[in-house]
Amino acid sequence: MTNTHQTVPTSTVLVSGATGRVGRLLVNELLAAGHQVRALTRDPARAALPPEAELVEGSLNQLPAGVFDGIDAAFVFPTDGAGAFAQQAAAHGVLRLVLLSSLAAAADHARDHGSASQLRHTVIEQDVRATGVAWTILRPGTFANNLLSWAHPIRYTAGVRGPYPTSAQAPIHEADVAAAAAAVLTKPGHENQIYALTGPEALTRVEQLDAIGTALGRELTFADQTPDEFAVEMAQYGVGDDIVKMLLDYWADTVDEPDVPRPPNHLIGRPAKTLTEWAHDHIADFQ
Repeated sequence: MTNTHQTVPTSTVLVSGATGRVGRLLVNELLAAGHQVRALTRDPARAALPPEAELVEGSLNQLPAGVFDGIDAAFVFPTDGAGAFAQQAAAHGVLRLVLLSSLAAAADHARDHGSASQLRHTVIEQDVRATGVAWTILRPGTFANNLLSWAHPIRYTAGVRGPYPTSAQAPIHEADVAAAAAAVLTKPGHENQIYALTGPEALTRVEQLDAIGTALGRELTFADQTPDEFAVEMAQYGVGDDIVKMLLDYWADTVDEPDVPRPPNHLIGRPAKTLTEWAHDHIADFQ
């Protein structure tokens, strides 16, 4: 069994997507473990990252000169330019790449084949694996942060509406994804490995809402909505048909076949955070 807690030399890690919800926590994880961090951000003046982090201005499509100098490992955020970023990192001698991908890329279910998430992440995974350097791919399932889309209706109507209220997912806390990324970026034994990551328990959408209500100390209601009604509402917000289809297919499938929890306890050295813990961490977002 791999010893994920083995002491290793200090690393210098380049973090792309450093001001995102995962990237920001990853920067903190790495600094807390004594590693050096170079954070790639479009606007260093507004990044609000710890002063110990070295901030460099740029993006995956606009890399500043010298951004890879002295870098041992790089965190690849899956956005436009990720493939070219990985190739440049390899060309400049970066020894390890860790990609934030998606569980959809595994294509374990018929719903994943041709989905928006599967198509995008599969291409980026192929680009990273083709670099010829050591890589690790993290494939989170649904993020608990997706539930932030409920914040507005919870504030103003004390509830939400949506289709498939009895479908069950295992949302993962972004802090657990960041902790897993920090571990595989800086510890041996994860080379050329792919890890599926989820939260510790599958909960129906009603139970997910209840977890938020418990954290807020409020009784919240879930109003059932037909898939067609949901699609019309999302179109009004400019959500693409491909995204709507992906969501509806996922929720429909997980009514009778709930997500199988695959928490990253073995990577992070502690139990994965529950959705109730996530809700407590995000109380301000719902108030």
